[in-house]
Amino acid sequence: MRAEIQHLVDETKQSVGLLRRHLDWDNAQRRLAELNASTEDPNFWNDADAAQKIMRERTSIEDQINAIKRLEQELDDAITLIELGEMEDDQSTITEGEEVIRALQIEAARRQVETLLAGEADSNDTYVEVHSGAGGTESQDWTNMLQRMYARWAERRKYKVELLEITDGEEAGIKSATLLIKGLNAYGWLKTESGVHRLVRISPFDSNARRHTSFASVWVYPVVDDRINIEVKESDCRIDTFRSSGAGGQHVNTTDSAVRITHIPTGIVVACQQERSQHKNRATAWNMLRARLYEAELKKREEKASAEAAAKTDIGWGHQIRSYVLQPYQLVKDLRTGAQSTSPQDVLDGDLDPFMEASLAQRVYGGGEAVDDID
Repeated sequence: MRAEIQHLVDETKQSVGLLRRHLDWDNAQRRLAELNASTEDPNFWNDADAAQKIMRERTSIEDQINAIKRLEQELDDAITLIELGEMEDDQSTITEGEEVIRALQIEAARRQVETLLAGEADSNDTYVEVHSGAGGTESQDWTNMLQRMYARWAERRKYKVELLEITDGEEAGIKSATLLIKGLNAYGWLKTESGVHRLVRISPFDSNARRHTSFASVWVYPVVDDRINIEVKESDCRIDTFRSSGAGGQHVNTTDSAVRITHIPTGIVVACQQERSQHKNRATAWNMLRARLYEAELKKREEKASAEAAAKTDIGWGHQIRSYVLQPYQLVKDLRTGAQSTSPQDVLDGDLDPFMEASLAQRVYGGGEAVDDID
């Protein structure tokens, strides 16, 4: 076996071993057996809340155990395949086995990062809001690009994506949008994306082909499930209805079915226009408001809450967390961790995992000073 592939095999085995230790393999196996036994009790669903909690825990443990077993089995199969290829001098078989090992090494490393997702709401679905900032039409086009980027990232992970609200720009792009992304650990992965994102490019809207800088903000907050109790007084809120906006055609409502809720004590505003029914939009907006209030409480517990709040209030210079430069060179740079990519198009197509992994590791292990922005 080539030295490069042997190194990947060793790395993969090490990552899988760390996954086993983090899971506490023997105890996890026992706990899964206990949970499986409890679900067979005829009275299991008499207490729906308790039953759902058990089902969530069982699904989580079962997913981790099955993933580790599969990684180990597929790694053994790939090593065997390479050995057979070497015995028969079959390069295509050797190459096939090596490609499997590379893919397994990437997956094992990703799952190792997922062990960092131990926050109270990390496993939950999440809302992602994007808002245009300084830059006019340029900024609104950039906001639309960001909305697409996060949708593409979610699709890569087989997560479900719903567009809850969108406000079109005057000439191009959008002023704002809200996505609901559903999938295990959706909030845990995306939570470090909150902040201001800066784009530098040759403007497609400038007849003189000059370089423009645009800003947009991203705000990520978790869906609040039945484990988390957030009370909101209706007397503290103002509820407005309005007509849904969109690109036109038969799917644009002709009635005031869209709903906007303003939480007066905090100034938090949420809106939903996904459904034709005002009743359904109102229910979704209430859920979004509860989630925003919960996210605000989570932020209070974090040491950097004040700095993050400042970054969200001013969408412009000095507050960006990441810069995306398309001209005169190609570079995406995270200003918190220093993580970089020389392929902005891949990043804009949803290749965000390296940036998320670096930010998660920084939150858990610390280290990594803010770096200088790029011109």
